[in-house]
Amino acid sequence: MQNSNIPKRKIQKSEGFTDTERFLANLCESTFLKLWSYPNPFKDDAHELCDLIAVFENEVFVFFDREKHFEFNENKEPKTLWDRWKRKVIDNQVRTAKGAERYLRSSRKIFIDNKLEQELPVQIDPSTATYHKIIVAHGAAEACKNFSEDNISGSLAISYSTGNIAPPFPFFVSLDRSDPVHVLDTNTLPLIMQELDTISDFSRYLRTKLEAISRYDFLTYCGEEDLLAHYLLNFDEETKTNQIGSKDESINWVTIGEGEWNDFSNLDVYITTKKHNEVSYLWDDVIQRTSQNALDGTIRGRNPLEGKGAIHEMAKEPRFVRRALSRQMIRAIQNYPDKVEGIFRNLTFMPSFQPGKAYIFLQVTLPPSLRARSDYRQKRQAMLEVACGAAKINFPELKIIVGLLIESPKHCEDNSEDFLAFYCDTLSSDDLRYYKKRGDEFGFFKTGERVQKTVYQFVTENSDD
Repeated sequence: MQNSNIPKRKIQKSEGFTDTERFLANLCESTFLKLWSYPNPFKDDAHELCDLIAVFENEVFVFFDREKHFEFNENKEPKTLWDRWKRKVIDNQVRTAKGAERYLRSSRKIFIDNKLEQELPVQIDPSTATYHKIIVAHGAAEACKNFSEDNISGSLAISYSTGNIAPPFPFFVSLDRSDPVHVLDTNTLPLIMQELDTISDFSRYLRTKLEAISRYDFLTYCGEEDLLAHYLLNFDEETKTNQIGSKDESINWVTIGEGEWNDFSNLDVYITTKKHNEVSYLWDDVIQRTSQNALDGTIRGRNPLEGKGAIHEMAKEPRFVRRALSRQMIRAIQNYPDKVEGIFRNLTFMPSFQPGKAYIFLQVTLPPSLRARSDYRQKRQAMLEVACGAAKINFPELKIIVGLLIESPKHCEDNSEDFLAFYCDTLSSDDLRYYKKRGDEFGFFKTGERVQKTVYQFVTENSDD
């Protein structure tokens, strides 16, 4: 079913009204990508809902940005000044966030302009949605560092417990674990968003954090960056996931000390991994180019905002898998023959992070006579469909195959991409026979070796990842 919220014209997004809102918008556009983040959405009464909303499948991220410079006054106690600053910058935003969640759960309309002309082009199902309320508090970083020599970065300390227990000293935010919000600041906002810069990585961290808040009577940390370091280092081999806290069920209080992130970010394995991750942004670039076409109203074929689709599936991959996928694509391009004649095809099969899903990267070289035909793109798309069908024949456990086709960059400077999300868990026997026959005619999966490789989140200098 087509999403009725998707306009037939260009989608004009806000860029943010203040400097900090624009900064937030740029960060979120990189993490959530262009199609799924929208600054300054409005309620149906023309009042602003929040400072930015990001929606992907059943997860909704609602951001509230507030800036107020904290100034010490020699005639007043720091705790008094802190309580006043916290009420205006954090407490008021927490109440606003809870009101925004109630509005979102009511299924009332959301608009991306103050004239209420463009509805939010991404649908939210209140019956299945998980809401992440995120407060961004600017203005206290220098005061934090000046107050305590132990505060390395100027981050706010955070504690989740039952009720709202006010700590006896400033720059420590106590939050109610029964209805948790996330509080970031000038330092931790860019750090968290740039380290967890995929929808998958960011949402997995927040879900794990919410599980820990629910599990422990107290969860306390000196800065969000220190909690992140604990999370990234705390990998459970049994579940193959990062964790917060301990598997020991007798523990009901977790405290993360100051400096965890500083120590972690200076490890050789962290520095090397960041260097290796640079190649992974090829994957992001492909998604962003197509997303911009969708926003501009110039995309051909299915609009990714309608839900399922190739770009939607590609956006689900975490950073370390994007690194592996990008490397495979680059190697395939480099290994494509320098000299070919007639019609030539090269197919690369690439597994996904998600079970039952894989990617097909198909490069082709086509003669000018074929490229000049009016049905040229249809021929390419039909070839890509057959390649995906052949992958299903060879890997029958697959339920989703995402196809990407380009003309070989070695032989074509003016390139374009074809995408296909091939949902194949219920193919008929006739479909399977057709794809088997056509795949054999094209020679898909008839030559070449199959190589299995384990990909790790963190890599060392000697790794070939």
